[in-house]
Amino acid sequence: MNVFLTGATGFIGSAIVQELIGAGHQVLGLARSESAASALIAAGAAVHRGDLENLDSLRSGAKAADAVIHTGFIHDFARFNEVCEIDRVAIEAIGEALTGSDRPFIVTSGTALVRPGTLATEAMMPVTGADAHPRRSEQAADAVAERGVRVSTVRLSPSVHGNGDYGFVPMLINIAREKGVSAYIGEGLNRWNAVHRFDAAHLYRLVAEQATIGARFHAVAEEAVNFKAIAEVIGKQLNIPVVSVSLEEAAGHFGWFAGFAGLDCPASSQQTQSILSWHPAQITLLADMAQGSYFN
Repeated sequence: MNVFLTGATGFIGSAIVQELIGAGHQVLGLARSESAASALIAAGAAVHRGDLENLDSLRSGAKAADAVIHTGFIHDFARFNEVCEIDRVAIEAIGEALTGSDRPFIVTSGTALVRPGTLATEAMMPVTGADAHPRRSEQAADAVAERGVRVSTVRLSPSVHGNGDYGFVPMLINIAREKGVSAYIGEGLNRWNAVHRFDAAHLYRLVAEQATIGARFHAVAEEAVNFKAIAEVIGKQLNIPVVSVSLEEAAGHFGWFAGFAGLDCPASSQQTQSILSWHPAQITLLADMAQGSYFN
């Protein structure tokens, strides 16, 4: 199978490239720069020049492939509403190119805002609202599915961890270094779910090979990791105090990240594991952090 992959040189996408090629598939990776193209060639993938805002490049890449995996996203939180709209339009453009075919299309979403405070399952729909949840990946995927496209959604954990992580955990580490303390909010009992990037990559391959229209899958290896436990590992590795901050103090300490630091978002992948025989096998988040590579 020849798979067109957006975000192919990113933290998760690069792991998907390895996973697909290792399973005997070919990869056509979207590249917007010479360095990205070189990285794809070195990994054994073919190069498709373009970016998420070049809709013609997305359509032609999709038409040239047997399946599409969309992990590309512009991680610019200063213009989050804008990049969420870019993502929505990109999904619709790819879906347009796949309409009338039986080729799989895998869209990326997240577990964090599916049902905060409750164990989120694959059957639950995200809480939506322009301010609270501007990302419209799943709604765009549903619109594509209505055209008959074989689209599925993979919801990623808020912490996809592993070597090269530039997501939420590194952000927490940077805040702790800057402030001189590793903090949690209140009692720190709010929970994140987590998955290793290699386990997530394996799931994407299984979905591409087996998925059905409208299916949702959770890339979740650990249902619930207490935020305080994450803060404690950071404190130990940086040799700084671990402290509690109040809800009122959180914005001053974490800045714009305060909402994520206080998020309670446990999630299950029981249905995903059962349907796809996906069994996460990589190191856990806290053990991964304790190895020290996050702090080098």
